[in-house]
Amino acid sequence: MGKERPDAKLDRDLAELPPELRWREWMRRIEAVLFASATPVPRDDLARVVGQGVSVDLLIEDLAADLEGRAFEIASADSGWFFRTRPAYAPAIHAAADVDDQVLDLNEFDVAVLAAIAYHQPITRDGLKDIFGKEIGRDLIGRLHARDLIGTGPRSPRRGAPYTFVTTETFLIAFDLESLRDLPDREQLEDAGVVGAPT
Repeated sequence: MGKERPDAKLDRDLAELPPELRWREWMRRIEAVLFASATPVPRDDLARVVGQGVSVDLLIEDLAADLEGRAFEIASADSGWFFRTRPAYAPAIHAAADVDDQVLDLNEFDVAVLAAIAYHQPITRDGLKDIFGKEIGRDLIGRLHARDLIGTGPRSPRRGAPYTFVTTETFLIAFDLESLRDLPDREQLEDAGVVGAPT
C-alpha cells in the first residue's frame, strides 16, 4: 500500500465507543485492510486506520489470537503483515482450488540456485558459476525473475559491472521466512541432508 490517502471520512479515534468495543473495531479494520491487500501491509499504513498512539503490534497480536483455529493466519514479512492459509490446508486447496499459477513448481536445482542467491546476495552469474561449477542458464534466472523470487541487485564493482541477483519479499513469503536472518545455517542444512558436510 504505502500511499497517502485521504481519510477524512474515517473516524480513527472512535471516542463514542467503550474501550473494549473500540479495540475490537480497530482489530476488524486491520483485518479488513490485510484481507483486501495483495501485498504485505506496512505498520504505517495500518496505523492510519486506528486511533493516534494505538499499538498496531498489540492489535496484530490480538487479531492473531482471535484467528486461532481458523484456516488462515496473519504472517509477517520485512515490510509488514499479510494473511495466508495455514500450511495444514494446502492439500485441500490443491484438491479443489485453481491455484496452478501460484504453485512455485521448482525442481531441486532451482531451489539450490535460489538458496545460493539467498546466502550470497548480491551475487553475479559468475559467482553462481563458481558455486555450481557450471553456467546458470538465462532461462532459469528468467523463471525465478518471472515468479518474483529474485530481483536485480546493485551492479558489481568489477570490470564490466555485471548485474547481481538478490532475493525478494516474494521469496521470503514463499519459503515462510520473515527475513533473511531466518535462513537455516549450514549445519542445519547438513543435518537435513540438503548440502554435504565440508571435506
